[in-house]
Amino acid sequence: MPSGYRLVKLETVDSTNAEARRRAMAGEPGPLWIWSARQSQGRGRGGREWTSLYGNLFASLLIGVNCPLRVAGQLALVAGIVTFDTIAKLIAYEGRSEVLLKWPNDVMLAGEKVAGMLLESVGGTENRSTVVIGTGINLASHPENLPLPAVSLAAYGMTVTPADALEVLAATTHEWLTRWGEGYGFPTIRRAWLDRAGPTGRPLRVKISGEETDGVYGGLDADGALRLLTPDGAEYRIAAGDVFFLSR
Repeated sequence: MPSGYRLVKLETVDSTNAEARRRAMAGEPGPLWIWSARQSQGRGRGGREWTSLYGNLFASLLIGVNCPLRVAGQLALVAGIVTFDTIAKLIAYEGRSEVLLKWPNDVMLAGEKVAGMLLESVGGTENRSTVVIGTGINLASHPENLPLPAVSLAAYGMTVTPADALEVLAATTHEWLTRWGEGYGFPTIRRAWLDRAGPTGRPLRVKISGEETDGVYGGLDADGALRLLTPDGAEYRIAAGDVFFLSR
């Protein structure tokens, strides 16, 4: 672990995010990593189940930051950069060009999801926020028959242990949290995210509360919201929702 971070390793837990939240509610200030070999109730965004197969990485960071929750929400993009860079460091060099970020923080490998993040707030005040950043990386296996196809590093012939992946993840997280600077470095974060998301113009579908809108990726606005450009010339700024890549 980088200096100042602590680690709790568990054999099994309902979810590492839930465990981090419980510890925060009991007074744990962080920064603390929760790492478990298994999860019985792993979660993704929107409360969806995150299939937690043994051999994959399930880890959550509990951290307090000196900024309001509105600014702490920028960590959703920071988390995406962190996981992208972690995957890029773990895979063979020739495969790095196949890694892509999908808003806000899913990591795709050759068009299939290899990792995802879940950012949750535990609470805060006007100038202090406590958040949990959960990370799931498909190292050894991946679930089948999902609406969004998934993949694992093992499917590409790579053998990465959860311990090795966590070591890279923790170091990369510390690096990017430092650059973020509790919001003061957000322009750097925005540029880094855009660099990892590929060129604009990619067809997208955004689903919000059951409503779907198709358009093309137009980058991020100054606050980090997704810009969706529709065929009729309209522009939408998406602050929350599910995003799907469409075939060209």
